[in-house]
Amino acid sequence: MMTKASVLAVLCTACLTTACVHVGPTRLRADQVDYARALGDAKKREILAAVVGLRYGDAPAFLTVSSIIAAYQFDSTIGATGNVGSGSEPNYALATGSVSYSNHPTFTFSPTTGEAFASAYIRPLAPELVLPLAEGGIPIDLLLRITAQSIGGLQNGSALGGDSAAGAPGFFELLQALRRLQMAGELNVESRQENGKGSVYLAMGAATSGVSPQIVADLARVRRLLNLAPNTRTYQIVYGPSSERGDRIPMVTRSVLGILTDLGAQVQVPLEQISSGATKPTVGLIGGETRPTIIVHSGEKPPAEAYVVVNYGASAYWVERNDFDSKYAFTVVQNLMALAEADTSTKAPVVTIPAN
Repeated sequence: MMTKASVLAVLCTACLTTACVHVGPTRLRADQVDYARALGDAKKREILAAVVGLRYGDAPAFLTVSSIIAAYQFDSTIGATGNVGSGSEPNYALATGSVSYSNHPTFTFSPTTGEAFASAYIRPLAPELVLPLAEGGIPIDLLLRITAQSIGGLQNGSALGGDSAAGAPGFFELLQALRRLQMAGELNVESRQENGKGSVYLAMGAATSGVSPQIVADLARVRRLLNLAPNTRTYQIVYGPSSERGDRIPMVTRSVLGILTDLGAQVQVPLEQISSGATKPTVGLIGGETRPTIIVHSGEKPPAEAYVVVNYGASAYWVERNDFDSKYAFTVVQNLMALAEADTSTKAPVVTIPAN
């Protein structure tokens, strides 16, 4: 016959054992999502810190999270005492138990330097790497506004200032026409393998009948702005400032560092920072695209629900959570950086979660 002490000890042991058994699966369900979100948020802060730093002439530094070890420790102890009384002494039983839980994660960071830094951030992004994103649904006007310095000799805005800092009106006219063709299904990006190398083509005017006057006008406008052959449907996109062939579209792309520098040049900063010489005046845009690609706010205190926040000096810089256009552009930049970093030897982060 079991005493009360024995019963309590068994129950205590069962509870503690059950708790230990379920720690592993519970932490896996939570950590898989939580660490993925944390890595994404850290990357957003890294990008914004680089954008703001470049606005003030600071060289960016990038750290890659190479490993994460989620170190959980779960300890339990149990004990039981009892007495079978006699006479006037009562029976009693006492069960004791304790549980301790600790979490000490370890993160390993690897700085991106040398050839990996040059390949990922300094060298221009190849057109065959960038343009297929438009086929995946990214608006082509936003994609080219971020990645292209010039298309067919038409200049995008420049962070270097000067007479051409605002960009050519024809550049933004071209982007608007390409976006309308994309939404109408009259613009497609084709990736091919030719002579062992990747190449990318822009196909325009897929429909042969029933097209609207707007589509016809946009097709003619694109061909006129880029000096393309009128009877050709597919044009190869090549890297360079110009091309003498009417079946090619020359494009000068930016590097990741160039993209971040251009975004930084559009950030509005306090006037006293400009007058003191800490930074240059903000670059304005023309041609129907006066809105910055990503609107970055600055002030002493950011809102509690900001999309991403970094501190620089005495000011905070942030992107509003209710600004969808800025958030979407931020996501495109993050994807472009992931593509650029994929060509380096840097490996994806490894997350280790002990199951007991």
